[in-house]
Amino acid sequence: MPVAVSEPDCLFCKIAAGKVPADIVREGERTLAFRDINPQAPVHVLIIPRDHYPTAAAAGAAGEGLLDEIAREAHEIAEAGGVAEGGYRLVFNTGADAGQTVFHLHGHVLGGRGLEWPPG
Repeated sequence: MPVAVSEPDCLFCKIAAGKVPADIVREGERTLAFRDINPQAPVHVLIIPRDHYPTAAAAGAAGEGLLDEIAREAHEIAEAGGVAEGGYRLVFNTGADAGQTVFHLHGHVLGGRGLEWPPG
């Protein structure tokens, strides 16, 4: 179960509710995908759940298959963006030390250029 269906001050909850504009790429019953406003690769799309989960860990603990659904959506986005065959990265930053700045679960789909390891 989500921590809350929506948080009034959460940017991604506002995007999911249509209160803040975004360049929408895909819409599902439980997820929404949109282009990152500061892309780090030619394909850089964020996938969020419509319900509010603060982190990937919280969504995983809920045991509702949401992370599976996000992974499937990521692959569909990679295929549509022409990067599935060459490879893409799906990243979940969990916590401030990992670089999470919006505390609403979101997966970054990145592709279209070489992605070195380890990341910066």
